[in-house]
Amino acid sequence: MEQVKEVNNYVHFHGAPSKGKILMVASSPSVSKQTNWPIGFWAAELTHPLRVFQEAGYDVELVSTEGGDLMMDGYSNPTDASGYSAHDIITLGYMQKPEFNEMLKNTKKLTSVDAKNYDAIFLVGGQGPMYTYNGNKDLEKLFVSFFEANKPSAAVCHSTTLLLEAKKSNGELLVKGKTWTGFADAEEEFADQAVGMKIQPYRIEEEAKKIAGTTFKVAAPFSSYAIQDGNLITGQQQNSGSAAAELVVKALNR
Repeated sequence: MEQVKEVNNYVHFHGAPSKGKILMVASSPSVSKQTNWPIGFWAAELTHPLRVFQEAGYDVELVSTEGGDLMMDGYSNPTDASGYSAHDIITLGYMQKPEFNEMLKNTKKLTSVDAKNYDAIFLVGGQGPMYTYNGNKDLEKLFVSFFEANKPSAAVCHSTTLLLEAKKSNGELLVKGKTWTGFADAEEEFADQAVGMKIQPYRIEEEAKKIAGTTFKVAAPFSSYAIQDGNLITGQQQNSGSAAAELVVKALNR
């Protein structure tokens, strides 16, 4: 079943017991081999889903590919001189909260957690995942463990690169027979043109369309677009994090 851009109304659960725990995974800092930029996670792909989860009454734990301190991609920081994300008041608000800044420090490595202790998983995207998620067998194993336990398993933007290779325990690709989305070729082209160079080492949509037996769909560039197919939930890019998180919450409450 495909659900796109659903909007739910949330109530603050201030002081109420937690409804459960969601595991979020972000990229540890890296360096792009294409641009030589320092790269990490895209801020809105953490903060916007985080807001949805917290307002719905869920606790969130953030882990990373290597553990340690995390770094947001420069263009995703609303205080960056470029002004690219100056409109992102949700991230700006979180950046004023000491507990959020602490959340980004000294994260656990993803191999230290047990899927049994969480109700859902959400992979944060950004520029880092194209290097730190791609071919990451530990992350593939963790994500598949949620998926095969019939828990909501979500990925947005460039974090969906994991799905190009992640296999179920029977050896089949997780996305076989699934409809999903991720960062679109048109969006990559826009970004490349904006900076005057090829930013990513490969394109997710291009690679996904080489996979037999799966359906990769995209909406208009940089529009909010999320798809749910069973317990697999995917979002197209940074503007789709809230929509994907809303589908996770709806799945948890069905």
